[in-house]
Amino acid sequence: MQGEPVTVSSTTARRLTAATLTAAALTAAITIPASAADHRPHRQAVEISQVQYDSPGRDDRSNRSLNQEWVEITNYSRQSVNLNGWTLSDEDGHTYTFDHYRLGARSTVRVHTGTSLDTRHDVYQDRRAYVWNNDRDTATLRNDRGRFIDDASWGRRHFRR
Repeated sequence: MQGEPVTVSSTTARRLTAATLTAAALTAAITIPASAADHRPHRQAVEISQVQYDSPGRDDRSNRSLNQEWVEITNYSRQSVNLNGWTLSDEDGHTYTFDHYRLGARSTVRVHTGTSLDTRHDVYQDRRAYVWNNDRDTATLRNDRGRFIDDASWGRRHFRR
């Protein structure tokens, strides 16, 4: 008879252990979605916000037409961002490098293809030919260390941000 209580307490111990493990697993399953929500992707402080890759009208390479091709970059943060050394490039390797430019908090700058005088809200690549392909291309923004910040693609797929 002494063997039976040991068997009963072993069975009870196993049942308690199983119940504890089940409770722990349920707690973990409930907790994971809440903690996963804390790690959802954040909006970048600086993003490519809009692209006009096909300038309106005829593509006649006039400075007016070239400047109607542009990429907008927006700073969504509450602090200005120093873009000195940042680059904006296309799939063919055409690259514009920001030089001594600070993008204000919650501001947008438009990077035009043609030539003109840079202002706080408009900068110019000083090119005499189009950069952004009308059929498909990708605009890529990188910081001064070459780290990927954002891109925007268009073409066979619809424009994506």
